[in-house]
Amino acid sequence: MTPTHATTAPSLTNEHIFLTGGTGFVGQAILERLLSSHPGTRITVLVRGKGSQTGEARLANMLRKPVFKSWMDRVGEDEARRQFEKRVKAHEGSLSSVGTLPDDIDVVLHSASTVSFDPPIDEAFDTNVGGAYGVYGALLASKSDPHVVHISTAYVGGIRKGIAPEASLTHSVDWRAEYEAAKSARVRVELESRQPEALRQQLNKAKARHGKTGPQAVAGFAEASRADWVRERLVDYGRTRAESLGWTDVYTLTKAFAERAAEELWAQAGHRLSIVRPSIIESALHHPFPGWIDGFKVADPLIIAYGRGQLPDFPGLPDSVLDVIPVDFVVNAALAVAARKAEPNQPKYYQVVSGKSNPLPFHRMYENVNTYFTANPLPDDKGDIKVPHWRFPGGQRVEKALAKREHQAARAQRVVEKLPTTPRTRKWLDTLIKGQHGLQQLRAFTELYRAYVQTEIIFDDTNTRALFYSLSKKAQHDEGFDVTEIDWEHYWQNIHFPAVTTLTRAFGKRPSAKTKATRALPHRTDVVAIFDLEGTVLESNLVKQYLLLWAGSVPRSRVAHDLANFTFSLRKYLRAERRDRGEFIRTFMRRYKGFKVSEIERLVRGSFGRAMMRRAMPEALRRVQEHRDAGHRTILVTGTIDLMVKPFLPYFDEVVAGRMHERDGVLTGFLADPPLVDEARAAWLRHYADQHGYDLENSYGYGDSHADLVWLQLLGNPHAVNPDISLYRHAQEKHWAVLDWKRRPTPETATPITEGVEQAL
Repeated sequence: MTPTHATTAPSLTNEHIFLTGGTGFVGQAILERLLSSHPGTRITVLVRGKGSQTGEARLANMLRKPVFKSWMDRVGEDEARRQFEKRVKAHEGSLSSVGTLPDDIDVVLHSASTVSFDPPIDEAFDTNVGGAYGVYGALLASKSDPHVVHISTAYVGGIRKGIAPEASLTHSVDWRAEYEAAKSARVRVELESRQPEALRQQLNKAKARHGKTGPQAVAGFAEASRADWVRERLVDYGRTRAESLGWTDVYTLTKAFAERAAEELWAQAGHRLSIVRPSIIESALHHPFPGWIDGFKVADPLIIAYGRGQLPDFPGLPDSVLDVIPVDFVVNAALAVAARKAEPNQPKYYQVVSGKSNPLPFHRMYENVNTYFTANPLPDDKGDIKVPHWRFPGGQRVEKALAKREHQAARAQRVVEKLPTTPRTRKWLDTLIKGQHGLQQLRAFTELYRAYVQTEIIFDDTNTRALFYSLSKKAQHDEGFDVTEIDWEHYWQNIHFPAVTTLTRAFGKRPSAKTKATRALPHRTDVVAIFDLEGTVLESNLVKQYLLLWAGSVPRSRVAHDLANFTFSLRKYLRAERRDRGEFIRTFMRRYKGFKVSEIERLVRGSFGRAMMRRAMPEALRRVQEHRDAGHRTILVTGTIDLMVKPFLPYFDEVVAGRMHERDGVLTGFLADPPLVDEARAAWLRHYADQHGYDLENSYGYGDSHADLVWLQLLGNPHAVNPDISLYRHAQEKHWAVLDWKRRPTPETATPITEGVEQAL
């Protein structure tokens, strides 16, 4: 039997409302609804500054948000801005430092919380539990005695089965002790990360991957790795502590403790408290317009990953209930709760949920997702993505299959990384990295969503439904939250999925690194374009250059001896190259001992110079000219000695090369200056820019080796040209432009001697 509705149900009229979390998803929707449907109310929003922007400026800029568009269209932009300025005020502060509150607050809507299910334990406690401390402590210090509506989550009850009542939680955990332990967790983990054993492990990992970039760069990567380890440790700490206390994750744990803080700090002090517990909040069904959503929410990453074909199966229980609620239902219920009469020291609980009155089994949700993406496939570079068919084999089988695929992917990547660097091997690596990312995502989704897709909880909504039926018929129609009206197929197919896939396609329209690299260069005179030589401008290396000079100058009587000596030394050179680029240059340049400067200059003017230019890559020289045409200063920087790079002088504004010590016109085999590579090149670049007033943030760099990473990352426009595997991986991670420049297809003259040695190299 359907209850009758009341005609005198309370409604918000001229209340002064204090809102936290006003810039978040639910907070935006609450603020919009107050402005559009409760014209007599005044709203003070707790908002902190961000960067150079004050909290007041952030609040004023919110009118640009799509959530306000329908209201602004209806009343007119000028009137909307007038009302906003008159009715909405910013209260500068944060959850941990609320400051002095106004003394005439009638209602508090506390909706602020962390937006992550799996944050570090200290961050989760600081926002959710510390936020409750801050807000209710500030209220107790003020003269206001408002009705507090604390917005929580239906999942605060923890890991359990059966009916979850609309009542105070029954746990006996000392939430204050847990809060203190969480606050000190970072200090303890930071200390643990600084132990010699832990530091040595991070340093060895950094050396193995980034050793060629230089000692300071290695130290930087080791420290970044240590910071990542600290964060991962704190995330694991939160997840494990939550599970050990009977909660799904640290988010639901801290939301439960925040409820207890509200009860003890506010209600038990003789004040009015209502707690609203929504389930999984997704896009609006009706208001402010169907499908309104502010970024991806809880279920959306899973939905999009499925649409992208990244989830071949999932460990959900097909008959478990996925409890979803549109955001406008949550807002309407929260404002109805705020308007009702509340009694001091008698908290009331409202679960804004769908699972009891309009259940959505997980298999039905899957069928909706499958139907939608089959009819509306997402595109990729190969065409339309075909979505997988889930068989629901059970958690253990999915876990076993996932572990096997992770092992296979890691082994395949190790093999590919040992192969010579070619466009084909880079493409293989792309495929493997993409596959590993998908596996990591599947692993994360499996761990994060397991509790929500395997749940056997049914949330009671008796109080919430009674509240709905107490509303006037007009309020039920205009600001209702009757979940039985939701047609799930209509909601998913026509409202929510189109909304989130529109977001996905909008993100996908951002220009790729390759597109950015081909854009016309802006005309500027305050930027530089730095080019490495070997592998970037020139399809050659120091060894091949030496062989060309040697073949043109060695007496026939010394060929066998020098070639044997060279072959014998190859292993030494390879070891030096793997360890340090500068060490390799110093070691290899000793082979020039005894070369006459005049003979090198003769060969550079003749056969050697012609061979070098034949090995130059036309696309590189074309890019150099494009930079010069745009007014950029072009600089060639190389570890090759200056005598050998003279053919390139006309192409660049400046050439910075190595020099060798000479005595009586003969090279001694020693460098005149330290090699200008890796960190030394980065130091030179910083000094050069400071000395000549160049803007590195808008400058350009082109390099091919992992050893170039440390100076490339100083520039705002780094380019990896024909990169080795290590640089390529870093470029992909950082979304740098990757270019494939090829040598002109002309026949190469080479002696039989150099041909054999180059093939061996």
